Amino acid sequence: MNRGALEQLRKAVGADHVVSDPHDLVIFERDASITGALPDAIVFPADTAEVSKVLRIAAAHGLPVVPRGAGTGLSGGAVTIRHGIALSLARMHRILEIDAGNRTATVEPGVVNLDLSQAAARQGLFYAPDPSSQKACTIGGNAAENSGGPHCLYYGVTSNHVLGMEVVLADGSVHRVGGDNPDRPGLDLLGVLVGSEGTMAVITKIQVKLLPLPEAVTTLMAAFPTIETASHAVSDVIAHGIVPAALEMMDHATVGAVEAHYRAGYPTDAGAVLLVEVDGLTESAQELMDQVRRLLESNEAFSCRVAADAAERELLWAGRKGAIGALGRIKPNYYLHDGVVPRTRLPEVLRQVGEVAGRYRLPVANVFHAGDGNLHPNILFDLRETGVMDRVEKAGEEMLRACIDAGGTLSGEHGIGLEKNAFMPWIFGPDDLDAMQRVKDVFDPGGSLNPGKVFPDAERKEARLLARSGVASEAQWW
Repeated sequence: MNRGALEQLRKAVGADHVVSDPHDLVIFERDASITGALPDAIVFPADTAEVSKVLRIAAAHGLPVVPRGAGTGLSGGAVTIRHGIALSLARMHRILEIDAGNRTATVEPGVVNLDLSQAAARQGLFYAPDPSSQKACTIGGNAAENSGGPHCLYYGVTSNHVLGMEVVLADGSVHRVGGDNPDRPGLDLLGVLVGSEGTMAVITKIQVKLLPLPEAVTTLMAAFPTIETASHAVSDVIAHGIVPAALEMMDHATVGAVEAHYRAGYPTDAGAVLLVEVDGLTESAQELMDQVRRLLESNEAFSCRVAADAAERELLWAGRKGAIGALGRIKPNYYLHDGVVPRTRLPEVLRQVGEVAGRYRLPVANVFHAGDGNLHPNILFDLRETGVMDRVEKAGEEMLRACIDAGGTLSGEHGIGLEKNAFMPWIFGPDDLDAMQRVKDVFDPGGSLNPGKVFPDAERKEARLLARSGVASEAQWW
């Protein structure tokens, strides 16, 4: 980056909020995926006006801009593969309004997901999307990636809860899309921008809907002899017309690692463990959970246990949401995909995942949103092993291919980003991809916003990543 551009950026946001020393940039070279690239500078604007100034400067100097939240993304969306500016929204972290009467909140993009939930709870409300990284991830990043979470089975993903956004386009112009009325006339530009992964606009404000806290929440843990029996149990519950608030599964390898750290009471002799949660009125929630329990037990469930209080419930969920970090007890590094398959195909695809792992001599741990068929196979490895990354990437590609062949898709909540853009032709034809690209071109005609993401990238000589590695540790969430 030339000196003139740097000076203009410093003037726009303050010298203390522009970082360009290569040593200081290292911590911003990657997100939670397995690849990395240094930006030329990272810029921390304080408000919409400063975001607009940064984008105008970038446009004048032909610099790529990659919006960045908390860096918890798992598809390489925040990696500056063309260098340029990493635009961190971390300073924009205010909850601007909680309107209890209309059950909405307006926030800046840097607000941490859990902070919004806690603020809303003080008024008897909650924000439903709850990625497992919710202690760290931000609402802006959630909107950019259309994030899910354990409770998206019943409540839906982020796009179901965003009412409106303020965004800044690549030319620095500021726009408002959506609003209080969910049935606004005209094109659904909000639907286009939520989940666009920073390739069309920078989000500077978000209005979301809040829901009343349920009167009762009941959480059940159930163990199964195999992951196949647990998968059949999931399908049986849904087939009986029951959609719990959450239906999460962990396999034997994951259960062992999680229990060793969290002591949550997961049976370590189980082939798989399900966490099921229902909420609502006290009597109806209990009745529904009783039905779920009978169905699970008819599918070989054992050691069924309902959390006795909020503390036990939190412990059960702490194990599930901390599962990836706990896997560091097995291997120091991991590679994670989030393909989606029809629920009825879960046992078949999980068998294929295990077969792929066996062929490549790599351990795999499965922890996933079983209710909606959103798989999360974690390939575990040690980066210090010579040649291991080639095996890891080939195995990951084959696992993702198995999802597609089963009638599934590339991503349920992590986004396409850099890691899966080369595989987009598996599910979209040339005309589909061209139509999507033309939509992006309307918002970002110069292609400066998060280039090389989502769409197949002709500038990359190989589909595979020049990967670093995700590091599993007990302090990391996903």
